[in-house]
Amino acid sequence: MFENMTEEQAKAQILGMVSEYCDKYHAVKAYEEGDRIPYARRVYDHEEMVNLVDSSLEFWLTAGRYTDKFEKAFAEYLGVKFCSLVNSGSSANLNAFMALTSPLLGDRRVKRGDEVITVAAGFPTTVAPVIQYGAVPVFVDVTIPQYNIDVEQLENAFSSKTKAVMIAHTLGNPFDLSAVKAFCDKHNLWLVEDNCDALGSKYVINGEEKFTGTIGDIGTSSFYPPHHMTMGEGGAVYTNNPLLHKAIRSMRDWGRDCICPSGKDNFCGHRFDKQYGELPLGYDHKYVYSHFGYNLKATDMQAAVGCAQIVKFPSFVERRRHNFDRLLDGLKGTEDKLILPVPCENSKPSWFGFLITCKEGVDRRKVVDYVEGHGVQTRMLFAGNLTKHPCFDEMRASGEGYRVVGELKNTDRIMNDTFWVGVYPGMTDEMIDYMAKTIKEALNA
Repeated sequence: MFENMTEEQAKAQILGMVSEYCDKYHAVKAYEEGDRIPYARRVYDHEEMVNLVDSSLEFWLTAGRYTDKFEKAFAEYLGVKFCSLVNSGSSANLNAFMALTSPLLGDRRVKRGDEVITVAAGFPTTVAPVIQYGAVPVFVDVTIPQYNIDVEQLENAFSSKTKAVMIAHTLGNPFDLSAVKAFCDKHNLWLVEDNCDALGSKYVINGEEKFTGTIGDIGTSSFYPPHHMTMGEGGAVYTNNPLLHKAIRSMRDWGRDCICPSGKDNFCGHRFDKQYGELPLGYDHKYVYSHFGYNLKATDMQAAVGCAQIVKFPSFVERRRHNFDRLLDGLKGTEDKLILPVPCENSKPSWFGFLITCKEGVDRRKVVDYVEGHGVQTRMLFAGNLTKHPCFDEMRASGEGYRVVGELKNTDRIMNDTFWVGVYPGMTDEMIDYMAKTIKEALNA
């Protein structure tokens, strides 16, 4: 088949066939009423598949040229100086938090026993790195219908041990960044924005509109298939702080001190002429470790998919907003039975989902059973109340390892009465209208 072809000609033929294959066998079929409507789904075409195969033919496998290209494009989109690609959003949160424990940060580093303010109404891997390291999460209640941290409780949560605030923007709806950032600045605290469910959301602070994830000290993103954009598995950690970036890269790349890219040696020109710790003078810098780190890198094949996705991403955000607005309009008249979502003031959300809380007298389980039974996929707001889960059994029994500020009344309300449906960019108006109709029917079933 490849006789008399150069390698580049053979590759071009393969990639052309891949494009045709994708167009023929991966085309999304038109929606018909009765088709199941998932809460999220990958949105892609032949460009992602061609990039993926192109990278696989190169067979570099680990981080390479597509990784470099994606990190630059993603940082440029967000308007940040530094971006590090990792293998998942959970790894991004781990990487971000562990960077705050770096000795490079001096007195501001997070140490075991220090406290980190967060919420229990969210995804566990926002909190897991704090607990795993031996720091103490301090849980604050959230508000409804924004589903984000109750900023009125921040001062009550503060103690002499507080070193950071690490919270997520819930399903695309930004938390009150003005209040949280002012609180962090007042007490000299780190702010980590878990932006995994809010990529593309914007917030106006000090008169300037910025992307969420770029206002705090570190932002994180996830590229899991249901998220705003995908590369299968994948995530990113980003910052404007060069010292934090150095710690992030070291923690991501085994904890090493060296900054050589994969496959390159002696980038700094001092591989064998310096002394580190109690190692002998001239010990190979590629094997000097300044942190107890991990290998959290993504593959270049993942990055290749991301390079195609980032080009399409602005259109994804606009479609999510359109779908959210249409569903909100379609559910008018249900306010006597449902609490519908409200965006945070001064924000322009890139909605991940449409949150609904059942009012008193409306049984969430019956509503969800009806909606699911009629082909619309639903989700809870992740953990609901994370402190109620089995992973907290030992700490709950001992009364140690975490702290709760006041009562988590709204958090428990969400655990009992809230669910959400999707607004992903592959949804058509017909799908949105069917979801609205089905939810209304569920209230009268």
